[in-house]
Amino acid sequence: MALIHPTALVDPQAELAADVQVGPYAIIGPQVRIGARTRIGAHCVIDGDTTIGCDNVFHPHGSIGGMPQDMSHGGEVTKLVIGDRNTVREFCTFNTGTFKEEGVTRVGDDNWIMAYVHLAHDVRLGSHCVLANNATLAGHVHVGDWAVIGGLSGIHQFVHVGAHAMIGFQGHVSQDVAPFMTVDGHPLATRAVNLTGLKRRGFGPERIAIIRQMHKLIFRDGLTLEQAKAAIAALRGSDAGVADGDIDGMLDFLAASTRGLVR
Repeated sequence: MALIHPTALVDPQAELAADVQVGPYAIIGPQVRIGARTRIGAHCVIDGDTTIGCDNVFHPHGSIGGMPQDMSHGGEVTKLVIGDRNTVREFCTFNTGTFKEEGVTRVGDDNWIMAYVHLAHDVRLGSHCVLANNATLAGHVHVGDWAVIGGLSGIHQFVHVGAHAMIGFQGHVSQDVAPFMTVDGHPLATRAVNLTGLKRRGFGPERIAIIRQMHKLIFRDGLTLEQAKAAIAALRGSDAGVADGDIDGMLDFLAASTRGLVR
């Protein structure tokens, strides 16, 4: 049997792997599914149509799978899907989705999510991300893999944050943040390439050089966005194709951007 504290309330319809641990006074709802070796801390509430993968750790007092804070939500059954090996610290709130998108809020794998983080309805959080204390993601925010979001940052609904981007402390983010970039300050602006993060992830000199060229074309050369995109496309193959995937990732991000870039 799962390792359930006698004070916890686990609905008999919930599906828990045999080695799931549930702490004191936690509440697990009937539509919840929790994978192997996941630990649920004291006083956590896991509710809604929520699927949680393996090897996750939820620290005390979280509210996971609550209904969306969307006044147009009519009580439809929507979902929250969480991957594997995520650490979720105290007092975090993750909401289910709405049918304004696909009806699912998604969290990837290997994320480090600090205290008081809020993930609103229809958020898509990638994998290997770090969200510092009190980071708040409004509805329909999409965050790419390996992104870092600084403490007390607020991200406006429908904003996209690219892979490997970094948002500094108390960022007020109302436009899209390009992949590989660091944004910071008030007003928010793109300051530089996230060099420290890229080096930590094993990016070699050739890849970093191309990313720095993309930064220059978009943010420093005074080009229109269309001109910058054409110049970035022309970089393909310039380093024997080592960074072509990074170039394609940047172009795909720019093509999907609807709120304009933090520049």
